[in-house]
Amino acid sequence: QVQLVESGGGLVQAGGSLRLSCAASRSISNINSMGWYRQAPGKQRELVANIWSGGSSTYADSVKGRFTISRDNAKNTVSLQMNSLKFEDTAVYYCRAVHLGSFYWGQGTQVTVSS
Repeated sequence: QVQLVESGGGLVQAGGSLRLSCAASRSISNINSMGWYRQAPGKQRELVANIWSGGSSTYADSVKGRFTISRDNAKNTVSLQMNSLKFEDTAVYYCRAVHLGSFYWGQGTQVTVSS
């Protein structure tokens, strides 16, 4: 079992920055895949960024060059640095872990970008 708790969401003006954090209830050093997803009103949940235990990462095209995902195995956290935020980045952001074939989700944190 892995419990995930997101933090760092809020209201920001377009062009601003936010840093989201996801704290895990256990060591993440052997959790192969951790990522951030988002869901805007009326839309499906979509991948934002994912990072693997070896350090490789992938990003949605819409956030490439603006968002950076990182993991700190010592602190059991995964972070998402979001720069140059746009109105269309407004959504609830969820942390997800994939461990031994099971999927674990956090409760989400709201990010609202004002235009």
